[in-house]
Order: sequence, then C-alpha cells, then structure tokens
Amino acid sequence: MKKDIHPKVHPVVFIDTSAGAEFITTSTLTSDKTREIDGVKHFEINIEISSASHPFFTGKQVFVDTARRVEKFKEKQAKMEAAQKVRKGKAVKKAARAKAKKDDESK
Repeated sequence: MKKDIHPKVHPVVFIDTSAGAEFITTSTLTSDKTREIDGVKHFEINIEISSASHPFFTGKQVFVDTARRVEKFKEKQAKMEAAQKVRKGKAVKKAARAKAKKDDESK
C-alpha cells in the first residue's frame, strides 16, 4: 500500500444552523473554529440542512430559501407567460405562409 496518499481524518462537530442539532463524527473537513469535547479537540462545521431539519426525515415542511430559488422560478414563469401571449402558434404561421404563397402565384 502506498504511503501518504490518504487524506487526514479529524474529529469534527457538524452543527445544523436551522435546527440547532449537533453531530459528532470524523471527517476530512477542517475549520478555524474548534471545540473541546471530552478532552478531544473537534473542528466545528456549520451546515444548513441535516437529518434534524430536512422535511423528508422530520415530516414537517420547513421553508429554507437561501438561493432565491422561488423568486427565480417565478421570474422565469412570468417571462414564459409573457412570451406565450406574444408568440404566434403553428396554425397562424402555416396560414400566413399559405396566403403568401397563394399571393405569389396569383401575380
């Protein structure tokens, strides 16, 4: 087995900022903040969603919109609806081409 190819594993505390839950485990992640638990130095890693706050595990719908996803979706939807009102359908375009072709033949 090759030496020094595996990442270093450290004791960490994952802190769910939305639910306040803490998970003590090991990880390759590190941070500037540390906490001493039972005489062992643990790195503190803040996370937004975990099993303590995710609706799939809790059964509750908690709305967390950190990236403006809902507003972006509504803006896209409004653009599409505005474009649909202006856009002509296939039938209208086909009829216009047929009329133009008929006008060209009659000249």
